[in-house]
Amino acid sequence: MLTLEKFEQASELVKKVTLPTKLVYSESFSRQTGGRVYLKPENMQYTGAYKIRGAYYKISTLSEEERSRGLITASAGNHAQGVACAAQKFGCKATIVMPTVTPLIKVNRTKSYGAEVVLHGDVYDDACAYALQLAEENGYTFVHPFDDLDVATGQGSIAMEIVQELPTVDYILVPIGGGGLSTGVATLAKMLNPKIKVVGVEPKNAASMTAALEAGAPVELDSAATIADGTAVKKVGEKIFPYAKENLDKVLLVEDDELIGAFLDLVENHKMVVENSGLLTVAALKQLDLNGKKVVAVLSGGNMDVITMSSVVQHGLIQRDRIFSVSVLMPDKAGELVRVASLIAEAQGNVIKLDHNQFVSTNRNAAVELRITIEAFGTEHKNAILKSLEDGGFRPREIGAKLY
Repeated sequence: MLTLEKFEQASELVKKVTLPTKLVYSESFSRQTGGRVYLKPENMQYTGAYKIRGAYYKISTLSEEERSRGLITASAGNHAQGVACAAQKFGCKATIVMPTVTPLIKVNRTKSYGAEVVLHGDVYDDACAYALQLAEENGYTFVHPFDDLDVATGQGSIAMEIVQELPTVDYILVPIGGGGLSTGVATLAKMLNPKIKVVGVEPKNAASMTAALEAGAPVELDSAATIADGTAVKKVGEKIFPYAKENLDKVLLVEDDELIGAFLDLVENHKMVVENSGLLTVAALKQLDLNGKKVVAVLSGGNMDVITMSSVVQHGLIQRDRIFSVSVLMPDKAGELVRVASLIAEAQGNVIKLDHNQFVSTNRNAAVELRITIEAFGTEHKNAILKSLEDGGFRPREIGAKLY
């Protein structure tokens, strides 16, 4: 059972291994939504995510015999680090099975806590099946990343902290992968104040909780293809589902493209790096009527590798028309390149990449091609730059932008 007594116990216990992630007021998101929006920055934890909470509390409930056999789990990354770190605190051996596509930063950080890492399968579900097999073969104690009531209890300590810091909170938004975090937060929030609305958010392409709620029981999706790798789970937990069903007020879906814009918002407005799964809550804010409400968006983690980060930044700038590319045809004669550059400069555009192709046509006097990548302030500014080129006698054609 998930009980208030256990939640209170877990909330005190996890203080030994967590940083106090105080709420951060977001002026930008508040302005966009009409509410008072606060961020719960779990991306600032020691392990870069909230998962240390559930892992540490779960291990604390195990017997010495269970710990001495060694622990094993499966994870796309954050639970892996949580279990590895918590096991190190308790002096236990830990084996972590991770999907082969797990970002290198998560693999290396997991190893840094002394855990043995085994890479297996393409998604979490493949890794989990193999971890269970290894547990049976070697007698390891399996620590489930989400379908465990003790793990969910540890995650629920987030709700305790939110309510203690902001007792009059109206909405708490929480990401959903397998459902452990949302179950713990929603169940405790309702115990503390039934008027609090808890909204789960999951990727549209990995909507396992939505499917479960529609079916009345957990069902397995055909795929979980999303850039939010930490929430790419095909099936939510059987044990935690009844609590999630009872206590979640709503579940919202977010497209992958929306996460890209949310990343830029947090980097530019709050100087925070948040991984794609952790961005689900802020990306979903616009789907709710939050006028006059006090809202907390849980940022579940910040373990994003640099290569993914650079790709998200590039796509975000392109998505928001702050980077765009055009093709311009012009006669091959002196002064034309300068004229194009001058028109862009007069419109306050910044050229960041230029490709001059003299062989686009066999008649170079008729046309050579300029492919120009330009930095702008946004859509309105981009359109002004295009109009400047048109007014100058050119016919700019937009093409796919690439920074690299």
